[in-house]
Amino acid sequence: MVSTRTTTWLQQRWQGRSVPVLALVPLSWIYGALVGLRRQLYHLGVLRRHRLAVPVIIVGNVTVGGTGKTPLVIWLSRFLLNAGYRPGIITRGYGGQAAAWPQAVTPDSDPAQVGDEPVLLARGSGCPVAAGPDRIAAAGALLAAHHCDVLISDDGLQHLHLARDIEIVVIDGQRRFGNGLLLPAGPLREPAARAGLADLRVTQGSARDGEHGMELRAGHLRNLADGRVRALPEFAGCTVHAVAGIGNPARFFAGLRAAGLVVQEHAFPDHHRFRAQDLEFGDGAPVIMTAKDAVKCERFARPEYWCLEAAAFPDAGFGPSVLRLLKEKSGG
Repeated sequence: MVSTRTTTWLQQRWQGRSVPVLALVPLSWIYGALVGLRRQLYHLGVLRRHRLAVPVIIVGNVTVGGTGKTPLVIWLSRFLLNAGYRPGIITRGYGGQAAAWPQAVTPDSDPAQVGDEPVLLARGSGCPVAAGPDRIAAAGALLAAHHCDVLISDDGLQHLHLARDIEIVVIDGQRRFGNGLLLPAGPLREPAARAGLADLRVTQGSARDGEHGMELRAGHLRNLADGRVRALPEFAGCTVHAVAGIGNPARFFAGLRAAGLVVQEHAFPDHHRFRAQDLEFGDGAPVIMTAKDAVKCERFARPEYWCLEAAAFPDAGFGPSVLRLLKEKSGG
């Protein structure tokens, strides 16, 4: 697993073109050539896409690191439910250690087995969720067990084997596409122009022309030990330990500081498998973490552990745009 220090160093370098970054450019050329070749093979039909019996919506990104993708999937699933659809969610299950895949995911599933994000999706969406490295197998299991009429794939923009009807690319409004270089010299999984080929682009933060804006709003704090709920402003002025094992921990830390908290930062690698000793800071101060991290820490929760609930709020035009595309591409 890549260390937090290495991840932070890379993310900082990926915002510019320093000498260490430029030294990695030849590797980026090789990576880019492989990405382009693979896409061309699918375009020519040498590699075949698998089309499901129901429409598929991909929610993904062209960069590594957190963009707000999972909260948007939760919002979208609930929006489609309210619009009369029966959505289901398929996801990679990254970090899960299950012996067999795919796995049906429930709110009570063990994140060590199925991954942290699938459990978060099952709890927040109200929809059936299936996890597995093979998204087509996960989709098949979901459709066999539930009467879904549309599937949402959490991530999977680069999983070209699965045919899709709608692509939604999520963009970090602060970091955008970084230095514009492909991995490993930059944060891009694909060239930045790939985002322009998606049906919809959603930007967390300041949206540009042709993009829908999205705000990720902090809600209440939930105590992991007893379920008590407190408002975030109640902790203003308090010194807290902020814990984040997500793609962009800096945004989480900044949000707590903006609410008036005195933050001691503890960044961990994305999808970190927390142990009790990771959160033993020895002073009894409140420990505040993201919902994604909380699902892995509930089993050893202590009274000072709090989870900050957050939700995505895309602009008013996003939902109608999804419905319009869904009707167009699925024949009404």
